[in-house]
Amino acid sequence: MKTETYTRMEALYREWNEKINVVSRKDIDQLYTHHILHSLCIAEYLRSVRPEVYAAWQEGGVRVLDLGTGGGFPGIPLAVEFPRVQFTLVDSVGKKIKVASSVAEGLGLQNVECVNARAESLTAQFDWVVSRAVAPLDVLWGWVSRHYTQGLICLKGGDIHPEIAEYLRKSRRPASSVRIWDIREWLDDEYFAGKFVIEI
Repeated sequence: MKTETYTRMEALYREWNEKINVVSRKDIDQLYTHHILHSLCIAEYLRSVRPEVYAAWQEGGVRVLDLGTGGGFPGIPLAVEFPRVQFTLVDSVGKKIKVASSVAEGLGLQNVECVNARAESLTAQFDWVVSRAVAPLDVLWGWVSRHYTQGLICLKGGDIHPEIAEYLRKSRRPASSVRIWDIREWLDDEYFAGKFVIEI
């Protein structure tokens, strides 16, 4: 069933990308690997490293904010994996939210709300925040630290250690507040070299 959903998701993104460019032209042929599968690394991280959180997401009653969702990543693939979790997808660019909203609707996802807003304007509370390459960790944490009760999970790439050091300096939190998971532990694909899931 989920395989069919991801096939349909890919078709919807291709269709929308012809009208509104939310995925780069060179990336559209790698949509599944570079965007859908990359988003699902958060689900695999929870399953393999944080099984108690994974179980809670499976059970439901959890509210997750996807900040800077763009066209719906990682929020929409995660909403497929966790149908009992309520996802709020937020982006400041209206045309991107239009695409995310249309894809969610096209897939019949009842657990997704798409909001055109800036991080600074948010007032709602969530259990978790997820994001994918939106801003440096210290900046992202500053935007959302008042909006979650459990944790922040980011998809990041490159040399993440200076970013983490800056976050620790600004937040004055201990190094133990950060978990780093190398995606290559799950996906042995060159594309994922130097890509990580980071939980705060």
